[in-house]
Formats: sequence, C-alpha cells, structure tokens
Amino acid sequence: MMKTLLLLTLLQANGLADQQAGSQAGHSHDQAVKDRGAHVMGFDQDKTTHSFRLHADGGAVDISVKDRADLTNRDAIRAHLPHIAQMFGDGNFEAPMLIHATKVPGTEKMTALKDRIRFVYVETPTGGRLDIFTTDGAALQAVHEFMRFQIADHKTGDTTAVTKR
Repeated sequence: MMKTLLLLTLLQANGLADQQAGSQAGHSHDQAVKDRGAHVMGFDQDKTTHSFRLHADGGAVDISVKDRADLTNRDAIRAHLPHIAQMFGDGNFEAPMLIHATKVPGTEKMTALKDRIRFVYVETPTGGRLDIFTTDGAALQAVHEFMRFQIADHKTGDTTAVTKR
C-alpha cells in the first residue's frame, strides 16, 4: 500500500510537470494520456488495445496485447487489472485521474456507491478484463458515465450504447 501511495504521489507530480511542459514540447493530449497510462498501468499503450463496453448491469474494460507473442505486456496487463479491481472496489479511482490528468466523470459517485458495485477480474488469452456489475440505478449511471469518458479520451471507437454482456 505504501508503495502504491508513493507511486501515485510521484506520478501526480510528474503529470503536473507533463501538463506544464506539454504545450512547449508539442505533446498532444493523446500522447500525454498514453505516456501517463504507461507509467500508471505498467505496459506499453501502443502495443495494447483498450476496449470499454457498457452493459445493462454495468460494463467491461478489456485490455489486450496486439501481438499474441508479446508476453511481457500481456503479463503486465494481468498484473495491473486485479490491482485495479481491488482499488476500484475500495472506492479508489486515483489511477484514472492520474492517467487522464483530470477528475474523471462518474468516479465521485462510484466512490460514494462503492458498496453497490462489484469489480471482477477475468484473465483472457491476450490480457485481461475487468467486469463491472451493479443492480443500483445511480451506480449504473455513474459506471456508464465513467465508461463513456474512457471511450472518448482513449479514442477507442467503442460504441457508447448499452450492449449485451
């Protein structure tokens, strides 16, 4: 836990420095998200894909390597997602804030309603998936708000419509 807090503090400071230097260095918002994402998540953002899906009972975050032979990034995904499932379950959404350098929509309400949301890690052949479940209407709205923001900011091209699980 202490290691995580130290990492979050360092990344927060680094993120602020990146924001200030970003315009001077020609750093686009997209590249800054990728750079911070690599630090926070521990794997190469250009060698992986993120997919965000909205479901009637929550949603799913699927992260996969682009090359099935890339065991380094696959294993890093598999190390990251169970940790995120635990953090999110505890109402801790610092990682998305650090990656996106902004208050991520839906996270405040998800924190308040954390006892009504379940986060489950599932290992996949090319990485892993975080399944999100809730039966609470307000929590579901917050989860969908969070997912729609992720789709937009990561520019995944995923649908923002609710689909079947």
